[in-house]
Amino acid sequence: MHRGKGMKFVGDSRVPAERKPNIPKDYSEYPGKTEAFWPNFLLKEWMVGAVFLIGYLSLTIAHPSPLERIADPTDTAYIPLPDWYFLFLYQLLKYSYASGPYTVIGALVIPGLAFGALMLAPFIDRGPERRPSKRPLATGFMLLSLASVFYLTWESVAHHDWEAAKKQGQIVDVEIDKNSDGYKIAQAQTCTSCHGGELAGGAAAPSLLDTKMNAEEIADVAKNGKGSMPAVFKGTDEELQTLAEFIDGLSE
Repeated sequence: MHRGKGMKFVGDSRVPAERKPNIPKDYSEYPGKTEAFWPNFLLKEWMVGAVFLIGYLSLTIAHPSPLERIADPTDTAYIPLPDWYFLFLYQLLKYSYASGPYTVIGALVIPGLAFGALMLAPFIDRGPERRPSKRPLATGFMLLSLASVFYLTWESVAHHDWEAAKKQGQIVDVEIDKNSDGYKIAQAQTCTSCHGGELAGGAAAPSLLDTKMNAEEIADVAKNGKGSMPAVFKGTDEELQTLAEFIDGLSE
């Protein structure tokens, strides 16, 4: 404080021109504007948390998790789909410059650069301004990141075959006797490599659990092929008959 500034001279004494109230550190002199942490504040937090918990439980009861059938390691045609918050990374791996021999670029390099730029933005732009228009660097990083995530997520959702995904993960109640001769023949003739170990089909082949065909039609398809399915059966006529009857007996 400069000499004489904000002071009134009264004789030989100096007193401040404006007196400020001596506010205690615990603000106890302001009733109604403060509250005890226990139990007042925690009680409010618990009540709000209980409301959200009840709402979340209600949603899980009304909309059960979209579970699929038991994972089949023999079904190489199954196409997994990550959760929605990873769809933008999943879409990134579909591009030629970020997949195949360049998977490391799509899985580590590009996401690492993006998230690294977001983490470094506060340290690069250290100005005192708070308005987004006054912080072009940080604002630009954030808008670019949001636009990229939204675009890649939309592309992943728009180009995904949801009907095929629903069929390949559909839960069925058919019991398959994997010790039967028909199932062993299906394994030997590589039927399970496309239709899966549970013969429920997938992205590359339809389900064999309810073909809507009789044994003769099934034998004809296995031996001569149909549509995109080639003629794959190379066994004897007796094995073909056993396989056809086994598949014909599978029904939901």
